[in-house]
Amino acid sequence: MVQPTPQTSDALHRRGLMFILSSPSGAGKTTISRMLLDGDPAIRLSVSATTRPMRPGEVDGKDYHFVTHAEFDRMVEDEQFLEWAHVFGHSYGTPKAQVKAGLREGQDFLFDIDWQGTQQLYQKLETDVVRVFLLPPSIDELRRRLTGRGTDSAEVITARMERARAEISHWDGYDYVVVNDDIEECFAKVREILHAERMKRARQTGLIGFVRELMRP
Repeated sequence: MVQPTPQTSDALHRRGLMFILSSPSGAGKTTISRMLLDGDPAIRLSVSATTRPMRPGEVDGKDYHFVTHAEFDRMVEDEQFLEWAHVFGHSYGTPKAQVKAGLREGQDFLFDIDWQGTQQLYQKLETDVVRVFLLPPSIDELRRRLTGRGTDSAEVITARMERARAEISHWDGYDYVVVNDDIEECFAKVREILHAERMKRARQTGLIGFVRELMRP
């Protein structure tokens, strides 16, 4: 008689995933990202390298890996990034080694990147990538949110709006698209996407051995 095993499907080993949240500036990806990180201990933020100056309250190695332009260029030449891009005069890149090692161990990574970075990641690690794009309920609402921050000049807001329209044009390059009209409802939908993607058969690498054990006479 086969003895019951204490291991359940929830405890089976699985390969981690790369959960990408993209949106035009002001559409809510930073807020949703923080809510995911605060409410789900199984996912952590992928820490990017950047050439931009450290802001007050930021910690090197936690918020970003702050590097010089020369260091960043060397990392690009040495192919140490999964993806990298220049944004508003600064460079950002995703270190390759830490992500690949984490995925093998079942670690999920959250990426707060634009469509260019998303395309680069998808081209290199397609099966590990889940792409989610957040849309604002309207362009007028997006402008209102950007203006309401009170941190940018009119010229910067105009530039962000132009970039937002460009980013929105790539909405069809994502697996999921969610309209962020209500932050709590949007978060619930994003969380459901994450949970469903974790349960995909291809990611549950421990299933093969588990099912074989179930089928043994």
